[in-house]
Amino acid sequence: MRKKTVEDYIELGYNLQKTKKRVHTNDIANALNINPASVTEIFQKLSDEGFVDYKKYSGIVLTDKGRKLALKTKGKHEKLKEFLIILGIDKDVAESDACEMEHILHQTSMNSIIKFVEVVKQCKFTPLLLNRLKEYIKTGHLSDCPAELGVTDFKYATIIAQSN
Repeated sequence: MRKKTVEDYIELGYNLQKTKKRVHTNDIANALNINPASVTEIFQKLSDEGFVDYKKYSGIVLTDKGRKLALKTKGKHEKLKEFLIILGIDKDVAESDACEMEHILHQTSMNSIIKFVEVVKQCKFTPLLLNRLKEYIKTGHLSDCPAELGVTDFKYATIIAQSN
């Protein structure tokens, strides 16, 4: 089964399981607007792989393995969504794109994005480069780089990046 399919079903199952003990075929089918028979087939495969405990006519409950995967996928999704919003992307578009990106990014890329989000969120002010980016997105005009982003700042940024 494809990684994306597994992660999507497990994440959705996790979200639905918060409000009910067992997640039923129709819960997933309605959420994804698909045929319940397709969901039953996926439930059986997820059960075979140890992600869920599936009982016919009773639905699923995530196993520990399933919950771990759901939390990992959900965490990647949230960080990617935050990253895209920081870049000035609309929240709905960021939500949709994060859902796709969470399955395809290399772990190295994901780790860097997570660290970027954490660095930006820790700042008490919006970094100058982000303000410049937001203005560029808004106006379509890229102004000259201000003097305060001179060679010294880039050397310092390079030294910091290399030390991590």
